[in-house]
Formats: sequence, structure tokens, C-alpha cells
Amino acid sequence: MSNIHAVITGVGGYVPDYILNNHELSTMMDTNDEWITTRVGIKERRILKGENLGTSFLVTKAIEDLFAKTGAKPEDIDLVICGTTTPDHIYPSCASMAAENVGIKNALAFDLQAACSGFIVALSTASSFIESGKYKKVLVIGADKMSSITDYTDRTTAPLFGDGAGVVLLEPTTDEVGVMDSMIYTDGVGMKHLHIKAGGSALPASHETLDNRLQYTYQEGAYVYKHAVTNMAEVSANIMEKNNLTNEDVSWLIPHQANLRIIDAVVQRTGVDYNKVTINIERFGNTSAATIPLCIWEWEKKFKKGDNIILTAFGAGFTWGAMYLKWGY
Repeated sequence: MSNIHAVITGVGGYVPDYILNNHELSTMMDTNDEWITTRVGIKERRILKGENLGTSFLVTKAIEDLFAKTGAKPEDIDLVICGTTTPDHIYPSCASMAAENVGIKNALAFDLQAACSGFIVALSTASSFIESGKYKKVLVIGADKMSSITDYTDRTTAPLFGDGAGVVLLEPTTDEVGVMDSMIYTDGVGMKHLHIKAGGSALPASHETLDNRLQYTYQEGAYVYKHAVTNMAEVSANIMEKNNLTNEDVSWLIPHQANLRIIDAVVQRTGVDYNKVTINIERFGNTSAATIPLCIWEWEKKFKKGDNIILTAFGAGFTWGAMYLKWGY
């Protein structure tokens, strides 16, 4: 019996219409376009506006885009996995809400939380489900409404984040394409350096936590940056070495869009030509779990069947990893 691989057969994405640029941010806090651009490479980010609109709205739009492009139908989908840190509610899952919105009724749907590494972890998880033979059509999503956990009085974190969602359709194949390998890790040392202090079971929301703005992202930038540079660069090089890929063999490098200098470090370590690196951080900022699928969404038409693609990410936890896949169409 031939080995089953999980291959991407379709892509969808969505970013909100509203653009929050650096100039507008500079009217809200002590910052400016040059300061933001030189440090992280971001010019603008998309923000979801509208009452009672959460991450499931973004996901719904992305799935609708995928269905329109691929012709896939809700009744065909048997599994939905959403990597997100910002579900609409603690429960039910964002995946289940989006599934309901698009008419998916015959599937298991659940969320997976691995911060900015969420899409890679979700894609690796979904691949295992496909390879088991139990599931045939799986939606793998990376989505976050980061504006909902961003403190717009904090000049160190507010410029970083945006909102968006990307989704891929994953199906089984016996061809030598699809998800070939992954290397994913966690080191709990990162907890105190990047987290949200209140709102969970350890420190539930209260007047005191809200008054002290503890419901927003807290980050010690220098410490996180150091670990992100090292771990994303090393794991990308390691997965290439493990699979006997040279920099010339890699068709595309798709890094998490957190900081342009981190991307530069990954490029330098792997030796992949900069023309083969997907970068949209200038326009979208850091959309957490959505950055990689949004890059896939934007570059889809440039990919060719058999292209060797490396995905890599780093996020809170710390979590980080890389994935090697061969494009399937």
C-alpha cells in the first residue's frame, strides 16, 4: 500500500477593509512611522471593525473565499481545525462557530492554541489525521483578531499586530507531494516574557484587572526577539538539512511575519534567495496564527506543482517550528 500524504488542494483568505497606518497610530501614542518601520518593518495593519465581530467572522470569510475558488462544498468537509489565540469566546470553539456559519454539519471542529505557531501546529495535526485514513477533506485555519488583545496605549506592542484569517483545504494523496516533514518544539521558559496576565482561570477578569489593563498582550520585546531569531533560523536550517535540501532546492520560504529583522535572520541562516521569501508584514503586520496562511493565500498563483516550500514560525510559549511541504498543484 502506498504512503498517504496530506496535500493542500485549495487556499482562502481574508483581511478586514479598515487600514490602521503608522500615521494614525502616531496620533494615538508617542510613536512615528520611521520608528516603527526601522524596528519591525510594518507600515500598516488591517483591523476588524464592527460590533460583536470576532475571529469567527474572519474565519467565515476565509472559508467562503476557499469554497468559491475551489468548488468545495460544506457537506464534503469532515474536519475543521482552527489555530487561534483569540476565539470569540472561551467556549464554544471558533472552529465550530465558523463551521455553523458556512453550513458545515458533518464534521468535527475544534480550536488549537499554539500562539503564532498555531497554523504550523494545526497543519501538522491535520496531516496526521489525513495520514491515518480517517479524514478526507480537512480545513486548516490560522486566524486571529489581535486588535482585541492589543493595548493601544502601549507603544511597544500596539504597532505590531493586525487581524486576518487564512485557510487551506487538505486532502489525501499517494503522490509525492504535500506535507513531507515537520519539526515543532515548546520551551515553557517563555511564559513570563510573552503572555496575557489576566482573563484566564488563574486570574479571572475583574474590575481590578481591567483597571490595570491586564487583559492585553504583555511582551518583553528584547528577550522574545532573541529567542525568535535563534529558534526560527535554526529550525528552518535543520529541517532543510534533515531532508537534504540546499538553499537552491527551496522554491519558497514562508516565515511568520512578526518582525522583518527576524525574517532577515532566517534568510541569512538558510541561504535562501530573498526573491523566494514571502513577505507581507509591511501591509498586514503580525496577525499571529494567520501570517503564514495569508502568505500562502497571496502567493498561491506563483507556486508550481512540486515546489519545495519551508514554513517556519515562533510564538508564545515559547513555541516554534518548521515544516517542509511540496506544493501539489
